[in-house]
Amino acid sequence: MSSNFGYNYLHSRNKRSNFYKAIKLAFSEAFSNDNMIRMQSKIFLTLMMILNLMSCKAQNLPLSTPFLSIPNGAYIKDTNSELNPYVGIYKTIFNGNEITLFITKQENKLENTGQKSYYVDVLMVKYIVKNSAGVILQDTQNNNLYDIKLYSTKIRPAKNAVHLIYSGTNCSVGWGDVFLKKINSTQISWEYRPDDITTTAAKCPPTLDTTIYLPETKDLIFTKQ
Repeated sequence: MSSNFGYNYLHSRNKRSNFYKAIKLAFSEAFSNDNMIRMQSKIFLTLMMILNLMSCKAQNLPLSTPFLSIPNGAYIKDTNSELNPYVGIYKTIFNGNEITLFITKQENKLENTGQKSYYVDVLMVKYIVKNSAGVILQDTQNNNLYDIKLYSTKIRPAKNAVHLIYSGTNCSVGWGDVFLKKINSTQISWEYRPDDITTTAAKCPPTLDTTIYLPETKDLIFTKQ
C-alpha cells in the first residue's frame, strides 16, 4: 500500500513537472515568436519609410520640367525660389479701370490633367477691377462666387517670365493664357491672350455677367505696392 502510494505520488509529481515544463516551453516559444514578429514588423516599417523617402526625393522635379516628362504622382517643386519674386500686390490703370493683382505662392497644388496627377508649386492670382468712379466691377480676391481661377503652369527662365492659365469669367468666357514677365524688383509686364471671348444663351444664362474685365493687351506694366 505504502509502496503504491509512493509510486503514484512520484508519478503524479513527474507528470505535473513535465506539464509545467511544457507550459513554460510553450510560453517561451510564444513570447519568442511574438518578439520575432515585432522585430520583423519594425524592420519592415523602417524599410518602407526609407523607400518612401527615397521615392519622394526621386520624384521632386524642378519647375522647368516639360509636361511630357512629369511622372504620375511627382512633385514639381520651386527648388530655386523662381516664383518668389512675383509674390506681392500690383496695380495698373487700363482703359480707365484700376486693376489690382494679388499674387501669392501655393505649394503642393494638386494638378489633375486627366492624363496624370501630380503636385506643383504655383503662383495663384486673385484680382479686383474697379472703374474710374471706384465701383468694383469684378472681385475674385474677396468674392470669388464662380470660382474663377488664374494660376501659373510653367516658367520660362530664358524670358524671365511665367505662363499662367485663366479659367475665364462667368461661363468660362475669356479663358486663355496670361504671361507675366519680371521687369525689375517693382514691376511686371502683363500679356493676356483669350481663347474664347463669346458665348451663347444656350451655354450661359443671360442674367450672368460675361464681360471680360482683365486687360486684353500686351506689355501692360503693373507696379508693386
